[in-house]
Amino acid sequence: MARVGLTPERLTQAGAELADEVGFDQVTVSALARRFDVKVASLYSHVKNSQDLRTRIALLALTELADRAADALAGRSGKEALAALANVYRDYAREHPGRYAAAQLRLDPQTAAASAGVRHAQMTRALLRGYDLTEPDQTHAVRLLGSVFHGYVSLEMGGGFSHSAPDTDATWARILDALDTLLRNWPAPPTDPRG
Repeated sequence: MARVGLTPERLTQAGAELADEVGFDQVTVSALARRFDVKVASLYSHVKNSQDLRTRIALLALTELADRAADALAGRSGKEALAALANVYRDYAREHPGRYAAAQLRLDPQTAAASAGVRHAQMTRALLRGYDLTEPDQTHAVRLLGSVFHGYVSLEMGGGFSHSAPDTDATWARILDALDTLLRNWPAPPTDPRG
């Protein structure tokens, strides 16, 4: 019999909180059962296994990030939109490190297609329309932005920049300046040397 008050949503939220406290890789059904002071078996009527729990946390994180990004981007364009989107990712990672890690979980194609990850791509593409990029350069730019945002945030969260000046906020601002400049001056595709 399911324990009163336990639902998949409540377990997902508690799992997300646990991820922020101890790290996403430490979230298991067993760890969650300890948090609720219940037997592991009592959670299996709500989540299939630890992978199902992690997937649910990833989907929650993607939705939270997409909602924040949509709010931040509303009415903005160009560099202002670029900075707003970048800061959503950086701020979310600082506030919710476990959930941010969860948002990087590799999802199966069907789950990914139904997730808020699609909204992330759509918002990034909408932002890039302000830079007048067409395909395939738009896809290249989406990948570039994702790589820079995630790479910087991951290195910063891991303490990679804490040992030297300048301040990481100053570097972040310069990176956003550089990305804006690059996007406004996107290089033409290389010509095929074979003619």
